[in-house]
Amino acid sequence: MTTFDLVYEAVRQIPRGKVSTYGEIAKLIGNPRLSRVVGYAMGAAPADVPCHRVVKKGGVLSDAFQPLGKDTHRMLLEMEGVPFLPDGHVDIQLCFWSGPLRHR
Repeated sequence: MTTFDLVYEAVRQIPRGKVSTYGEIAKLIGNPRLSRVVGYAMGAAPADVPCHRVVKKGGVLSDAFQPLGKDTHRMLLEMEGVPFLPDGHVDIQLCFWSGPLRHR
């Protein structure tokens, strides 16, 4: 399984109405230093990967979404009920997803 496959597997688990960050996804796949690679993977993601549910640290939206960058990113998240702060960032405290529960 490639690193991109691991990223896609993790991102597919983010529930509707929740978001995670590039850094959190990197941690979930086992290497917290791969947040930039997570971003590259999102840019090449297949259609079934909800890449709009991944945001930058602090809930910052991405300019990479087509066709309108942050406006498209925000619209996709708003359609799922993701809350936003007055500054335009996602309200991470209300909707952050840090991965599936793991049983020990």
